[in-house]
Amino acid sequence: MGAFAQLVQSVRNEQWSAPTPCAEWDVRALVNHVVGEERWTVPLMAGRTIADVGTAFDGDLLGDDPARTALIAAADAQLAAGTDVRTVHLSYGDESTDEYLRQLVADHLIHTWDLAAAVGADRSLDAELVAEVTLWFAERAELYRSAGMVGDPLPSSADPADALLAAFGRDPSWSPALDLVNRFGAAFDRCDLDAVLALVTPGCVFESTSPAPDGQRFEGADAVRAEWRKLFENTVEPRFETEETIVAGDRAVVRWHYSWRAETGGRGHVRGVDVMRLRDGKIAEKLSYVKG
Repeated sequence: MGAFAQLVQSVRNEQWSAPTPCAEWDVRALVNHVVGEERWTVPLMAGRTIADVGTAFDGDLLGDDPARTALIAAADAQLAAGTDVRTVHLSYGDESTDEYLRQLVADHLIHTWDLAAAVGADRSLDAELVAEVTLWFAERAELYRSAGMVGDPLPSSADPADALLAAFGRDPSWSPALDLVNRFGAAFDRCDLDAVLALVTPGCVFESTSPAPDGQRFEGADAVRAEWRKLFENTVEPRFETEETIVAGDRAVVRWHYSWRAETGGRGHVRGVDVMRLRDGKIAEKLSYVKG
């Protein structure tokens, strides 16, 4: 709890709306979730029930000073965690205090990594905690997944921390830049022009794959919108599938497979790459190349 609260102190003003590995939460929502857990810890460790507390901790808990709120919530929860109580009354029924505190440890450990990844802080996790949470979660993973509390597991790793993150449905290589490129690719595959344009800069540059050999260059969001609108509207059942993404600083390379329904009834396709430049959380340049 203390480590998470200290990390909150490093969040810059412009980062509160930044994406996190929890796709449905930005940084503020993530911190609000953890602070909410800590606020709940105090009455639960005092023997109160969910009904007793009611809606007291619903909605925004951070106010105008999220960093100070996080420190206070963590300190109060840590004090409450030392209370000599054997049973807590959770939403699914009575539970041993030991199990409840292990749930809190696991949630704080994973969300500390989430927050560090989102704001560009040190992502390293305490090895002893990783080992303890790994043993604890191994017996509960299927229950958590069936309840929709964690995502599907990703391919594991030899690194204990990365393996634990993967078990919780996290990609250890996640970054805001990688998330941006992935969201852009998903919007392109949906042919969602508004969503695509929301992820590019006003002065974005797009270089198409045709006409050969150099393609055509489009500058500015209006010109790019018009070109992509033609692509989406003039192609029957287009699919844009990402095969591999590599992000390095403000540059990204995406290997893709583009297919469409051909007049013969089958599907035609080409394979190629995009070379991208990223700026201020958006895509500033998309240079496309295909296998000739």
